[in-house]
Amino acid sequence: MTDEKFNPEEMEEDEDVVVVMTDEEGNEFYYREELIVEVGEKRFAVLAPIKVDEEGGWTCECGCEDEDTDVFIARIDVDENGEDVYTDPTDEEFDEVRKAYEELADDEE
Repeated sequence: MTDEKFNPEEMEEDEDVVVVMTDEEGNEFYYREELIVEVGEKRFAVLAPIKVDEEGGWTCECGCEDEDTDVFIARIDVDENGEDVYTDPTDEEFDEVRKAYEELADDEE
């Protein structure tokens, strides 16, 4: 953990893409884009959660510290302004991305 306050813009300057998701109650959750997986013409992001404490400090929860952490998969769409929008994939898309991710992992071994 670091002593600095969490600032997603600073992480993005370090080439990390930070995705901010807001739930129905207005709570913000931060994720770091770990990997882009292309399936057909569509792009999907593998997102690892970022934990932010009360003081604004943050730690990565990507599992790089020998902890297993759930990651999330989001489809990347482009809105009318050309901005990336992260949305839930369909069940079929999720299965396709999971298979493509497993193939990538097998290729690296």
